[in-house]
Amino acid sequence: MVVEETGEPFFRLPAEGGLALEFEASFPYGPDDPDIIGLLIRVSGAFVQVEHPVVLSRHDGPSGFLHLLYEDFRGWTGARTWSSLENELQLSAVHEGHVVRMQWLMTHLSYARPAWSFCLNTEHAPGEDMRRLAADFHDLLAG
Repeated sequence: MVVEETGEPFFRLPAEGGLALEFEASFPYGPDDPDIIGLLIRVSGAFVQVEHPVVLSRHDGPSGFLHLLYEDFRGWTGARTWSSLENELQLSAVHEGHVVRMQWLMTHLSYARPAWSFCLNTEHAPGEDMRRLAADFHDLLAG
């Protein structure tokens, strides 16, 4: 569910190992193109704190990808993938009958510092759970 926290659209998704994925939209990303938006992703837990900005297209964001997964609730073969404009966020989803396993991979490429990646997995029931996840992203990024 999208909630207001400090005035910014925000929502939290429980993940493996007691961690949580937190998503906060930042509007607009740049003054030159209203179709490019920013998303701040946080991973938080007892011993982990990761924060990473992501650049998205308003027309090809994660909500569309997640909605397609919801529409195919009966299943698909292999992994389905999506990535942000600059590949800072990559999603991979595998349907295993009673569960959709998603992998969230954040990558930071920096010229000044070494690159790093952080990967986290979530599980979702096909159907209504995936519909709610797609709707939460849609609401968050609709601005």
